[in-house]
Amino acid sequence: MFKKPISILPILFLITSCYGPQRDCSHFREGRFSFTARIDGKDVSTTFVRNDSIEIDYFDGKIDTSSVRWINDCEYIVKKINPKNKSEEKSIHMKILSTTDNSYTFEYGIVGQSQKSRGTALKTN
Repeated sequence: MFKKPISILPILFLITSCYGPQRDCSHFREGRFSFTARIDGKDVSTTFVRNDSIEIDYFDGKIDTSSVRWINDCEYIVKKINPKNKSEEKSIHMKILSTTDNSYTFEYGIVGQSQKSRGTALKTN
């Protein structure tokens, strides 16, 4: 009577462990990416180029450069190199949650704050 429940547990464990999200974060440390977000009811797109420790953002005709400090393969901190105001001085924590061959889904928020947002970046090169 107890053999069936015990033998089913390992099978259930194996089945559920096979469905974790794919995370090949090292593939996204460098490259050209695009990201679209909804701001004030409008979809806005940005392009950025990352070469491991520097990220250059192209948004609304402006170029910004940020430093990138990797915490581990799937998490990093972005900080603007030349902030123009107090808001831009704040660092952003980025965490890659899942990956595909040419995109990654991430969670981001200001360091020290609990509010997080999610997005998906598409690798374009």
